[in-house]
Amino acid sequence: MILNRRGVVLGSGALIAAGSARAQDDAGLTLTGRFVQGGHTLGRTWPRALIFVDGESLTAASADGWFIIGFDRDAAASVQIEARLGDRAVRRTLDIARGQFPSTSVSGLPPSTVEPSDPELLARIQREIVLKTEGFASRIDADHFRDGFDWPLEGFRVTSRWGSQRILNGTPARPHYGIDLAAPQGTVIRAPAAGRVALAQPGLHFEGGLVLIDHGQGLITAYLHQSRIDVAAGQELRRGDPIGRVGMTGRATGPHLCWRMKWRDRNLDPSLLVKA
Repeated sequence: MILNRRGVVLGSGALIAAGSARAQDDAGLTLTGRFVQGGHTLGRTWPRALIFVDGESLTAASADGWFIIGFDRDAAASVQIEARLGDRAVRRTLDIARGQFPSTSVSGLPPSTVEPSDPELLARIQREIVLKTEGFASRIDADHFRDGFDWPLEGFRVTSRWGSQRILNGTPARPHYGIDLAAPQGTVIRAPAAGRVALAQPGLHFEGGLVLIDHGQGLITAYLHQSRIDVAAGQELRRGDPIGRVGMTGRATGPHLCWRMKWRDRNLDPSLLVKA
């Protein structure tokens, strides 16, 4: 399957099954999105209202009333969303469809990127975990997600779907929380939506060249294996700004972009927000 940034098919094959878009409306609360494991809901309510998910206060609406909530790969079959502002409150319950996550195998990876054991390498990995954790903790007051996303590459081929169960060098591993977009080495990577760079770090052991972008309210996108990084932490980006180049640094067997997304501690499929 080959697509461009606007989601237009350039070669044979069909778009990734993304679940059906749905919408529900109530006084004071509108919800649209992809109600499926790995999906999301875009909400509109009273400006600065507190947003509760299954009774837990997790975020707040923007100054224009927008918010986003993500559904993890293993999300439950239903979720209750509530908006509260002063003495006003409204809640909805959404049914979450099961995702389809096939198993995939990757062979030929250096053993140190699958089961590292060297003490110095393990210490380095721990230091890098701290950097990534700080980046994913970014929380800018923005709602740049409200107009959906573009694909980060002009043309590409999907080589690994989001959420697949990984078998690395014959060893079962955690699910793949990215969608792999194969493209020639050096292809320009562009910001799919506006945001602020939360991390720009070359040479990480697993991710290689890594950029994290905060799009507001804890929605962070990640861009792995870059051969070159063209942005710096704290930089404000507009949709379409170049952020780096496709490479095969870190744990990779060929040039591609692994595109990931997290909402707070939940892993999401970024392709489901393309043109949402």
